[in-house]
Amino acid sequence: MANLSGSFTGHIRSQSALAVPDQPGHDVVLAEVAGTQKSADPNWNNASLTYVATSDLVDGKGTQHGYFVNVRADGDRDWGTFEGKVSTVNGLLTVEGTYQETGGTGKFKGITGKGTFKTRMTSPRDVEATYQGTYQLAAAKAQAG
Repeated sequence: MANLSGSFTGHIRSQSALAVPDQPGHDVVLAEVAGTQKSADPNWNNASLTYVATSDLVDGKGTQHGYFVNVRADGDRDWGTFEGKVSTVNGLLTVEGTYQETGGTGKFKGITGKGTFKTRMTSPRDVEATYQGTYQLAAAKAQAG
């Protein structure tokens, strides 16, 4: 398995929120975020990341679940799922959680991997994140096996 770490800067492209009438301050939010990754690992550096997240919040705290996809300049992709705990600091959300690779195309076909991440809103529409984890490409698995 290879170690992976990096950062991401993104912008909310679309967002919808619904107030849940069961208790005050309960909201369900759906958002699409897109941006670019930075990493010392060339497999992730400058990859375009898009993720879709659903947050279930009460007074700015709760959970977030979602899906991500990374697209490289050559068209190769990897994708997966994530989940985390949401808190609000000075009116801006932060999320800390875990992610899991679930698939890919090209050299990322058969990828496995997992890790942790932390995101924070830097404005009402902008996101910064850091992540670390491990991954293994199918070609590396075949050579090791």
